[in-house]
Amino acid sequence: MFSNQKHTIKKDASYYLTLTVVDWVDVFTRANHKDAIISSLKFCIKNKGLNVYAFCLMTNHLHLVVNCDDPFELKDVIRDFKRHTVKQIVHQIINEPESRREWILKILHEKGEESSQNSKIKFWKSGNHAIELYTEKFVRKPEDWIYSSASNYILDHGIIEDVVCLTPPLNR
Repeated sequence: MFSNQKHTIKKDASYYLTLTVVDWVDVFTRANHKDAIISSLKFCIKNKGLNVYAFCLMTNHLHLVVNCDDPFELKDVIRDFKRHTVKQIVHQIINEPESRREWILKILHEKGEESSQNSKIKFWKSGNHAIELYTEKFVRKPEDWIYSSASNYILDHGIIEDVVCLTPPLNR
């Protein structure tokens, strides 16, 4: 299921999503893990019809404002994004320098054992807290947050260049 909500995800709608790491583990404090998320978003933009209107990667969760072009469906793209990032980030945790390796893997394994869907590990919490967007409301001086699309709107460039800006850049 795409989210814990009772309503159906509309194919042509845009959504505000929050993807959260289990137990709110601060995985995205390391550049390699943040870069894995950014790389995966870029792949989905180029190859899976994902339109990213805004994003903000925090230490333990990712906010997105997104939709998909036909024939792709957002629920499928987000499912694939989550699957890929789990594999990539767990591989990094195991094979690259990570002082918290044992602690993080213990939590991921415990959550995997508790999950009916996953017996080995669970990285992302189930659901995406999908909220359909009807109006534009948000933000505060966010252009300084590198792992965010705010700089695309304010400065006309950002870490993901293919963010679809809903309004022209503010050009300060």
